[in-house]
Amino acid sequence: MTFDLKTALKYIILFLIGVGVLYLAFRGQDLGKIWQEIKTANYFWVITSAFAVWIAHVLRALRWQMLYQSIHYKVSFWNAYHAVMIGYLANLALPRFGEIGRCSVIHRAEKVPMFASIGTVITERLFDVLVLFITGLAMLIFQHDIVADFLYDAIYLSLAKKANTLNYWWLVVIGAVILLLIASAIYFLRQKFSKKFLRIFVSLRQGFGSYSKLKQKGLFLIYTLLIWVFYCLSMYFAFSSIQATSGLHFNAAFTAIVFSGFAMAAPVQGGIGVFHWMVAQSLVLYGITFKDGLAYSTIIHSSQVLLILILGSLSLFLVLAKKTDHH
Repeated sequence: MTFDLKTALKYIILFLIGVGVLYLAFRGQDLGKIWQEIKTANYFWVITSAFAVWIAHVLRALRWQMLYQSIHYKVSFWNAYHAVMIGYLANLALPRFGEIGRCSVIHRAEKVPMFASIGTVITERLFDVLVLFITGLAMLIFQHDIVADFLYDAIYLSLAKKANTLNYWWLVVIGAVILLLIASAIYFLRQKFSKKFLRIFVSLRQGFGSYSKLKQKGLFLIYTLLIWVFYCLSMYFAFSSIQATSGLHFNAAFTAIVFSGFAMAAPVQGGIGVFHWMVAQSLVLYGITFKDGLAYSTIIHSSQVLLILILGSLSLFLVLAKKTDHH
């Protein structure tokens, strides 16, 4: 990845957007009371919540290892695990850079072609997106009475207002220009780097085909389901960390994980701001004040960031140390 001034400005702008959303979320709130709730939190449940997230990361490494095995690359569990943790660490600095970062770790440690790795990462991400949409649909079906008003008022009406102000001819023109640029870029790459482009295409196709070649598809799907179950459990355990949310049930954790899933899809470092606002909004649906929801979301987000900083840095140190030993 080339890192120039334009790239740096892009990530700075994304970070500032996240900080802006964070400011808007906390604006007008009693910060003293929020801080008091965070200070007096039950940290046993905070640690238990973070442990559940770590189990999800371990399961993600096991699932990713399966995809490599299906295309005949013997990637060790520890290299897959360290790559996953380093990827999360990289995402705290640069959104979406973690996916490239973890593929780079596997390339250096196991000599797997970069684009084959990228194909496996895109494959597993597609399954995560599928689970997110299924859980979102389940939320709409089974908790329609709770989320319907929020979705109508906060999302549908807001989008409808913006849609009325749009000039659709401009959208058509912009879409056509984007398609033309993509087609031109592909044509240029094929002409200039035909052999290299072919190797990239073959590697990507190999990665994309990793799921279809799996011998244990059922186990892969079980890992995928368990990853999201442990994400839900992390939300649920954290409810007991402060008095305001201690009475919430698992259905609230289910809704919170769906809201947070869409929040983390935003291209902002670590989901800062967007995560806090979305999770707090999800808890408002269950009678929790927005202030208490912010205290809860701050606790769980901070614990997860701290987990990544500690374990991701440890993985990075171990990978670099191992590389030095080989030299």
